Amino acid sequence: MTVDKATLDELRIDRPRGGGKTRTPMWIGIAIALVVVAALGYWIARPRGKVVRVATAKAVAGEARGAVLNASGYVTARRQATVSSKVTGKVSEIFIEEGMRVKNGQVLARLDDAYATKSLHLAEAQAAQAGSALQETRVRIAQAQLDFERAQQLTRSQIASTADLDRARAELDALRARLASQADALSVAQRQVQISRQGVDDTVIRAPFEGVIISKDAQPGEMISPVSAGGGFTRTGIGTVVDMDSLEIEVDVAEAYINRVRPGQPVEAVLDAYPDWKIPAHVITPVPTADRQKATVKVRIAFDAKDPRVLPDMGVKVAFIDNEPSRAAAPLVEVPKAAVRRAGEQDVVYVVKDKRVEKRAVKVASTNNDVARLAAGVSEGEQVVIEGPADLADGDEVRVAEEEKKQ
Repeated sequence: MTVDKATLDELRIDRPRGGGKTRTPMWIGIAIALVVVAALGYWIARPRGKVVRVATAKAVAGEARGAVLNASGYVTARRQATVSSKVTGKVSEIFIEEGMRVKNGQVLARLDDAYATKSLHLAEAQAAQAGSALQETRVRIAQAQLDFERAQQLTRSQIASTADLDRARAELDALRARLASQADALSVAQRQVQISRQGVDDTVIRAPFEGVIISKDAQPGEMISPVSAGGGFTRTGIGTVVDMDSLEIEVDVAEAYINRVRPGQPVEAVLDAYPDWKIPAHVITPVPTADRQKATVKVRIAFDAKDPRVLPDMGVKVAFIDNEPSRAAAPLVEVPKAAVRRAGEQDVVYVVKDKRVEKRAVKVASTNNDVARLAAGVSEGEQVVIEGPADLADGDEVRVAEEEKKQ
């Protein structure tokens, strides 16, 4: 069999020259070397440390010198009353307006007294009738006494029988008994008059003490009742009166810091409405019970001087002062509450310094909403960690999250 030479040439395999080995182009090797160098450089220059978020400690504006504790609360009235009537009735007249100053016993309103007045007139008539009957019986007793004495004389003279004497004696005794009964009836009638007169007086509503009207809750023509009745159509009071001389402050102090409060301790109060006005005050007493839900103790504080600008239910912030220099606290600084952590029996914060964290024990003076006030441990302007890993420890290298975003 003869095979064409051209066909055999097509089946031949061409092999590369140079000993049978394939050479990698030079540019591919250079590219791989550059990638390795870049990765090594990034690994060396990469940011190190744990990522944290920080906040700057700020001095408390207007902080009282020597303050050992701060708290917030409200102005309250020790004497405050919603004035109502003793009986249910319709308001006929009302003499109060908000802001009016009233005296003890001053008439504030009147109810419709038509029924009470008629009841009084009826009781007075019944008492008069009982008095007239009593007087009639007294006259009859006088006559019966004369008849009895005459019967005695006639019996001694044997003109009248003993039976006649007995009848005269019985008539006199019966009239005396009737007199005693009618005297009791007259006393009852007179007491009924007093009750009816009190009923008329109860339609007049008076101020229970001297104070200022802070609300007017009824109008002429409305029904008023000492108890809730009739749904929304019956009022339970005509207004509220407050004794402005009884105003004081109530604040809640955390149980952990109640040992810094004592009766008579000086206090500096600042109303939310007048932030530049510092009001001198003093502690009346810590109320001897705690709120288990909030873990706080209520403290009553009295104003050293009264002022018409102080009104019930105003918000107020107070600073408890300690005049002893050895116990006076340093100026307070504010940090977010999230910066304070619990480590055993101590409160601690982590302060960022030279890209490392420093664990410091702090003294918390008070907390309010999301802010904690520190009496020791942190200075104004220092940065404290407010968010970071749970395993953060003293001396750890860190980087601030804001700086991480800039890079």
